Amino acid sequence: MHSKYDEGFEKLVHRFRRHRKVREMKQYMQHGSVTTYDHCEKVAHLSYRLNRWLHLHADEKTLTEGAMLHDFYLYDWHAEDDGTHKWHGYIHADRAADNARKFFDIGPQTEHVIRCHMWPLNLTRVPRSREAWIVCLADKWVSARETLFERR
Repeated sequence: MHSKYDEGFEKLVHRFRRHRKVREMKQYMQHGSVTTYDHCEKVAHLSYRLNRWLHLHADEKTLTEGAMLHDFYLYDWHAEDDGTHKWHGYIHADRAADNARKFFDIGPQTEHVIRCHMWPLNLTRVPRSREAWIVCLADKWVSARETLFERR
């Protein structure tokens, strides 16, 4: 039996789970043995829970959209390439935001969440909303756990 909490989260992420381009993220590794898809879903779930648990009053639609699409760049950043992947940490947020705009009808608030999730690595992209701060912090927490404890 699902709680109202679970149902609310499921309704918000359902359209992303069904989308073929989002499911494409399952073929790319993110940290350790975790796919980019699983990473984004973990960040979305933690963001949603933090917002609820801490009564932060962030907009849940913007929050979950931004979290599910924050790494929607659609390439393997570990693969050998022409040298652009060495800049992945600095450029992937823009690629993810561009893809999110291309495949989904996202608003400027969601785009901001995606573009600034790599702060403080990208010093000029400071989160300016509750949703952006929550996703930025949830992404750091999930990334650290994946890198340290979810290796093959």
